Amino acid sequence: MTHLNESSESAPRDEYMHGHHESVLRSHTWRTVANSAAYLIPELRGGGVLLDVGCGPGTITVDLARRLAPGRVVGIDASRDIVDRAAGLAADDGVHNVSFQVGDVYALDFADATFDFVHAHQVLQHLAKPIAAMEEIRRVLRPGGVFAARDVDYGGVIIAPSSGGLADWIRVYREVHYWNGGDPDAGRSLKAWARGAGFTDVRSSASIWCFASDAEREWWGESWAVRVTESSFAAHAIESGVADLADLQRMAAAWREWVRDPNGWFGMPHGEVLAHA
Repeated sequence: MTHLNESSESAPRDEYMHGHHESVLRSHTWRTVANSAAYLIPELRGGGVLLDVGCGPGTITVDLARRLAPGRVVGIDASRDIVDRAAGLAADDGVHNVSFQVGDVYALDFADATFDFVHAHQVLQHLAKPIAAMEEIRRVLRPGGVFAARDVDYGGVIIAPSSGGLADWIRVYREVHYWNGGDPDAGRSLKAWARGAGFTDVRSSASIWCFASDAEREWWGESWAVRVTESSFAAHAIESGVADLADLQRMAAAWREWVRDPNGWFGMPHGEVLAHA
């Protein structure tokens, strides 16, 4: 794989590998600006206009809207059901300076130079053409605007204690991710992709999610125990020939064994970029 991930740029598929099973949404709704976009906080200023690409169920988006008030935030996602769910969250929380709509990151339905900020969390890793997406993002940014992106790097994931079932999980995860046209190691490539898309002022950083307490292991491990057998990830693993149902069931059992182990520890590193238009 080259530094600009040319293999992903030419991939025939471009599909979100997890789908929107409840086990997936359970992990997404945990996300906030503090735990998933802290690197962006110093850049935020009240009154700005922000686009959140791949907003999912909207927890980060609504949090951003609170921080940018009286500014305006727009969240887009490819799924109508998820957009409706995000809009419901904003209404329930009484946040009125945010709206949600179905959108395509490759063809954003906004005029040039519309936004002061564009934010993308855990999005670019799933795209077959991340540089093309970044070029479209740069188009809708105002001069001096900020593009903020954060993506996991599965090449650096650490699981302790190790087990055969969890080693199989990370291998299968990576292969399914590539099969879907994405890049499981996207975090390390964000800087190069941003430069390839024409951003010249690019600042990079990194942060980690860590799940180790009893409550964290229960939440994260049980989510994945369900996801490996019931979500779109399971269907994609079987369809691609990477794993069969028995393999996936062994992975689910390994996740539950990890949850029960008081020594269990999971570290997930992320790459981050702040790129100025």
